[in-house]
Formats: sequence, C-alpha cells, structure tokens
Amino acid sequence: MIQPDRSGQQHELDPQRWVEIHGDVLMGYAMLRVRDRDLAEDLVQETLVAAWNARDRFEGRGKERTWLVGILKRRIFDFYRRRWREQPATALSADADGDQMMDRMFDEKGMWKDEKPQVWADPRRALDGKEFMEYLELCLKKLPARLAEAFTLREMEEVDGNEICQALGISATNLWQMIHRARAGLRRCLEKNGFGSLGKE
Repeated sequence: MIQPDRSGQQHELDPQRWVEIHGDVLMGYAMLRVRDRDLAEDLVQETLVAAWNARDRFEGRGKERTWLVGILKRRIFDFYRRRWREQPATALSADADGDQMMDRMFDEKGMWKDEKPQVWADPRRALDGKEFMEYLELCLKKLPARLAEAFTLREMEEVDGNEICQALGISATNLWQMIHRARAGLRRCLEKNGFGSLGKE
C-alpha cells in the first residue's frame, strides 16, 4: 500500500514484511522496557495487529518503522497502566529484594547513607553504545519493579509526568521520589560495571 505525504513523496507500507524488516528492532525496544521476553513478544504482536488494523490511517509523513515504534510505545504505556491498576496496594509497596537494596542506599528521608555515585560528565554519549544498553537492561532488572516501570515511562518513553501520575494513580511527589531512587540505583549498578566515568576525557 502506497501513501503520499503532504510533499507528494510516496511511502510504501509493507505489512507482509514487518516482522522481517522491523521485528528485531521492535523486540529490542520492548525488551529494554518490559524486561520479559514473553511479554515483549506479546506487545510486539499486539503492535503489529494494531498497525495492520490502522494501516489505512497511515499518513505517510514519517517512516514505517517510526510509526510502528510509536504504536508499540503506546502499547507499553497501556500495559503499565493496566498492571498498576490491577495490582493491590500492597503489591505496589512491596518488592522485597529491590527495596532492601534501596533501603541500604538511602535513609528514611531519601538521603544517601553512604558515598554518592560519581558524577557523569555526559552520560548520554553512551546511550547509543550496544554494551551500555546491555548493562542498562541488566541494571533495570535489578531495580524494584515499580521503580523500573516509573523510570521507563518517564525517562525512556518520555511520557509526561502528569499523565504517568494519573495513569498509575500516584502523586507527583511519589513519582519524583521513584525516579530519583531509580536513577540512583541504575547509576550505582552501571558504575559497578565500568560506566562511572562516562564522558570524562
């Protein structure tokens, strides 16, 4: 199916080759954000079905892959929103191993108990590195699930904070605290794996 954009250029959707052309990228995107292969596969499958159903609405103003990733991004957000609404309150406040790790790092006021992580001059310089992304995925798995999910939505999916709070049923203060703790846990984990001096000459 060929769709013209406003400049008259033609963009061709090729649904029969979506898995072949975009499958690995979509799976990698989903895996980094949900950290579970079966769930990632389900989300990618839902994305492809949704894209197929919406193919007549593709306006051709962007690339096919960008369009598919946008649909997947919405599926990931919807997944987290459903999961947080379905979890009992006790499940949101308990993640034993991860919380114990965080409790060792922070006091009851959220201040560091021990030495703070090193300051990174420019951590974004490493975001395109394959090794960095592999370690980031591993470090996300070590965080308490709710911290990893809040971090994923705000920092990786760039969902507006107010939208996250409304969807997850938390306050802005809670979200800020969760993001702060997630960043600190990730930074500490990444430092232990050799990423403590990113951006330094």
